[in-house]
Amino acid sequence: MTKRHKDTSKNTPTTRRRFLKVAAAGAAATAVAAPAALAQSGPVNMRFQSTWPAKDIFHEYALDYAKKVNDMTGGDLKIEVLPAGAVVPAFQLLEAVSKGTLDGGHGVLAYHYGKSNALALWGSGPAYAMDANMLLAWHKYGGGKQLLEKLYKSIGANVVSFPYGPMPSQPLGWFKKPVQKADDLKGIKFRTVGISIDVFSGMGAAVNALPGGEIVSAMDRGLLDAAEFNNASSDRVLGFPDVSKVCMLQSFHQNAEQFEIMFNKTKYDALPEKMRAILDNAAEAAGQDMAWKAIDRYSKDYEEMQSKDKVKFYKTPDSVLQKQLEIYDEVVTKKSSDPLFKEIVDSQMAFAKRATQWEQDTITNRRMAYNHYFGPNAKKKT
Repeated sequence: MTKRHKDTSKNTPTTRRRFLKVAAAGAAATAVAAPAALAQSGPVNMRFQSTWPAKDIFHEYALDYAKKVNDMTGGDLKIEVLPAGAVVPAFQLLEAVSKGTLDGGHGVLAYHYGKSNALALWGSGPAYAMDANMLLAWHKYGGGKQLLEKLYKSIGANVVSFPYGPMPSQPLGWFKKPVQKADDLKGIKFRTVGISIDVFSGMGAAVNALPGGEIVSAMDRGLLDAAEFNNASSDRVLGFPDVSKVCMLQSFHQNAEQFEIMFNKTKYDALPEKMRAILDNAAEAAGQDMAWKAIDRYSKDYEEMQSKDKVKFYKTPDSVLQKQLEIYDEVVTKKSSDPLFKEIVDSQMAFAKRATQWEQDTITNRRMAYNHYFGPNAKKKT
């Protein structure tokens, strides 16, 4: 006679208590194991390089981004930021990050102009009347992000890119004497980057592309007659007032530029989704923080360059600005033989037409308010 086995599958109170007890013990063991595993593997370390000298406020912006990431990950991901030249020269950042020599970097897309002219469309030129913040709006919501991914893929760059940090319109540059007409640019030895190389060449200048840390010494040695870099704080700390006392404000050559945070794609893709989200959102947070810091710091240095460094600032004549637009259009027409270049230009123009009409119709021109409170005829306020 076969013995009947006791049915242990019944969900008795004793069985339920035993299951819950075992499950709780297992959960506790997992909770203990997770930190132990993390402690064994340690934090993820990333080595970054900026394209800026350590003393430049731009390098400070790179450090600001790294701190936001390091703080938000609670130390689980740590970004170390090195200055330009620590591992590779500034203009070799894209190649170094793509190959994995560096895990990431901080720069501007125009510095990769030698890899693809179209990369300079992110910030080098008039951006079809958009400012830098509007160009970033195009990038995020108007198709620019997808086009940049397509562009990097077309040149075999193994990177993930986050354009961020809208820059104010940049000066025409530093000169020996004020620029009064477009012909004054003919024959001068001038520094710029990106599509601006083609624009200033088209205006008759002999252009030399140099990274920021090399410009002032080149002017001091007479290798350059004039140069542009970016803003009052960067220009001052790099020493422009030591080699020139004339700065021309306003220009279309880099009217809407922004920074770029870049990661090696293989390293980035291997990160947990949560960390990738932090890297992405930290770029947007750092971009807004950078814009606020720029207003504070640039205005202080602009004031002090006039009062302490005895620099004279002049508005670039409208005739020069108009010539820049005309030459830029000629340059774009030539380069639009590249289908991807043309696709990016068409996308920018379509977005700009809509966005800039809204802006021009909606945003109040603040010149009247400035004149009311601070202009020569303003009443003194107590």
